[in-house]
Amino acid sequence: MSFPLLTATAVLPALGAIATAAVPATRRTAAKWLALLVSLATLVLAAIVLVRFDPGGDRYQLTESRAWIEDFGVRYELGVDGIAVALIALTALLIPFVILAGWHDADPLETGNTRWRPTQGFFALILAVEAMVIISFEATDVFLFYIFFEAMLIPMYFLIGGFGDRAHEHGEETASTQRSYAAVKFLLYNLVGGLIMLAAVIGLYVVAGNFSLTEIAAARANGSLDMATNTERWLFLGFFFAFAVKAPLWPLHTWLPNAMGEATTPVAVLITAVVDKVGTFAMLRFCLQLFPEASKWATPVILVLALISIIYGALLAVGQRDIKRLVAYASISHFGFIIMGIFAMTSQGQSGATLYMVNHGISTAALMLVAGFLISRRGSRLIADYGGVQKVAPVLAGTFLIGGLATLSLPGLAPFVSEFLVLVGTFARYPVIGIIATFGIVLAALYTLVLYQRTMTGPVKAEVAEMPDLRVRELVVVTPLIVLLIFLGVYPKPLTDIVNPAVKQTMSDVQKKDPQPEVEAAK
Repeated sequence: MSFPLLTATAVLPALGAIATAAVPATRRTAAKWLALLVSLATLVLAAIVLVRFDPGGDRYQLTESRAWIEDFGVRYELGVDGIAVALIALTALLIPFVILAGWHDADPLETGNTRWRPTQGFFALILAVEAMVIISFEATDVFLFYIFFEAMLIPMYFLIGGFGDRAHEHGEETASTQRSYAAVKFLLYNLVGGLIMLAAVIGLYVVAGNFSLTEIAAARANGSLDMATNTERWLFLGFFFAFAVKAPLWPLHTWLPNAMGEATTPVAVLITAVVDKVGTFAMLRFCLQLFPEASKWATPVILVLALISIIYGALLAVGQRDIKRLVAYASISHFGFIIMGIFAMTSQGQSGATLYMVNHGISTAALMLVAGFLISRRGSRLIADYGGVQKVAPVLAGTFLIGGLATLSLPGLAPFVSEFLVLVGTFARYPVIGIIATFGIVLAALYTLVLYQRTMTGPVKAEVAEMPDLRVRELVVVTPLIVLLIFLGVYPKPLTDIVNPAVKQTMSDVQKKDPQPEVEAAK
């Protein structure tokens, strides 16, 4: 029996979470180092998965399959395609930076009385989320995927509600109330989506007789499993609703600004750069593969919802006065582009959407983490409380600018390639949708450049006059992300080579071919 590499990649952070939580309360620093070392070891395993994956080989590779709950047809089945490999690598890459950025976020608080914060619990919860996200990308059994799709809500709930942002304008008591509200809202929205999906999972089992993604998809392809049209559409809606909540797609998005605003900055990065990607990934893996006809049936409505997300999220970002909520609404707009690319049903659109998932994770992490370093220095999330930062902290301002330019998809930075492909792929089949979506780019330039102008340029405000520049730990967090943004912006081929074969197979699942350009015959 070969070494279970996929299992190890998910189990290692899970065991690390248990070990970190077990560190004595007086050894906070040891718990931090243990969590960091486990995350780096997980990154090594993810790199091995990436190296061993053959883009020209079978669709699902490094597969593992074992009996689990045989009476109900549930198996422990894992396998990765190019899309999953890219997202596992993204997750494993970001978690060490999240841990480093949050190095002091769970230290004891001074709020009149010293209140002990469970430092070990903070880092253990981050590792637990990593383990659940990774196995969600690996699972090819629908029931196994569902378990971890829902289970990741538990550690995220405690990370949002128990470890909130210290930079709060209304004091600790009000902040605690708002954190609790944000955590409960996050949990309720995603639980409702999960319960609806559970009904669809049960319905799929009734129709197919098992939970194996590969077996059901193969049966759909060869005609041995023929779902009634209405049945397929209802099952699709059950799955899609849960994924749209997680994504988040308008109008199911309202939990995200609250959660990102009240969470610590590293947890906000964890939400939008890692956890939310499970929703868009699952649309590609489960919705299109299991329910191809229903996916095509729902495409016009989904594209309209995605377009609304793009414009609505960007417009609300323009009007924000809170830095973290601005990034949250910008992310809603970006997820609209991702979902639009998926359901454009073109190879360019779906390749762009997959690249967008990776590039958005890197660019949002870079921008949000630098914003968090800025906020920790001033103690405020309000844009109006800043001004002239580039004169006293030029390195901080420079990295903030690069993260912002990546967010608006400047050519030469990684998100440009993915956004361009999404728009080209959408325009090829739905030109009106593609044209309107380009206004999202204009709005992105507006909210990004206005944010930079108001915080970094102009007269130096007295409150930021003594602001220190980025420290060594913070540079270690930000520099690799900036390098990746530039490298993948100039040379995205290593990533496209991995994801393009998986995209072609997804296009084959829905029996769609790219529209051919109309060329007038020469007269």
